[in-house]
Amino acid sequence: MNSSQSNDLHIDPSLFPGLDVYAVAGNPISHSKSPAIHQSFAEHSKQAMHYGRLQPEIDGFAKAAKAFFVVGGKGLNVTVPFKLDAQAFADVLTSRAKLAGAVNTLWIKEGKIFGDNTDGAGLVRDLLAQGIAINSARILIIGAGGAARGVIGPLLEQTPKCLVIANRTSAKADELVKLFAGLAASKEVALESRALSDLADSEITQYSFDLVINATAAGLNDESPLTAQAVANIFAPGSFAYDMVYGKTTSFMQQALQRGARVSDGLGMLVEQAADAFLLWRGAGLAKIIKPRSVLEKLRS
Repeated sequence: MNSSQSNDLHIDPSLFPGLDVYAVAGNPISHSKSPAIHQSFAEHSKQAMHYGRLQPEIDGFAKAAKAFFVVGGKGLNVTVPFKLDAQAFADVLTSRAKLAGAVNTLWIKEGKIFGDNTDGAGLVRDLLAQGIAINSARILIIGAGGAARGVIGPLLEQTPKCLVIANRTSAKADELVKLFAGLAASKEVALESRALSDLADSEITQYSFDLVINATAAGLNDESPLTAQAVANIFAPGSFAYDMVYGKTTSFMQQALQRGARVSDGLGMLVEQAADAFLLWRGAGLAKIIKPRSVLEKLRS
């Protein structure tokens, strides 16, 4: 793989004889904590592997991914903005990848590229590890893009009381309600869509939520998708606010704190979804060895 194909950041398998090579692909990618996470998993479980970073051109994911696998790469984690490209690139999709409409984990087996989405499972495990009850909870997801789509299914599997999807315009949220209607009905979960402006209307949003998940990228720009009135309607003391952005106390988290809610960033989700990917690659039998919560604690220290 050469620089004309991608920004190759330490992932050419020929440079690491005797090691299986994996990488995270995104643009930009230099900030990613995934290499540190996976190297910790590898050390704990004594796996002979190297994990690097791959930064394809914005329109060059398929070319870069194909080149990586051709020269011996074993698997890729995929982040913004390539999760839809990764879905199109995969030859075989797991059921949860099909439902999510996006792929964040790729691996090669018997000449075929497999794709999965571990985001939702990672979020659920992080919430449960933090003592957040999902069963019978009122849940609000802000945003209706790929990040939201990847976690709705696993959240519904936990049988909350209701799940509301709010988006700047309700059309995309309406689409997700239709997509997940069957699963919601089978779990007896009330699934609704709203426009963000509805959250500020106390006649429409008549109760606060136990769990509010910000699945937008607003926190990256120190912004929040919520108005002051929406914040007053959706949060109460005892609510839990979760922002998928990690590494900072976002404006969304600050708004929640001011209403007496508990908060978390998305670093735990990152570690937990990485653990799922690692086990897909290296074997489920390592689950009790890799210690994702210890890795998370080390990252936070």
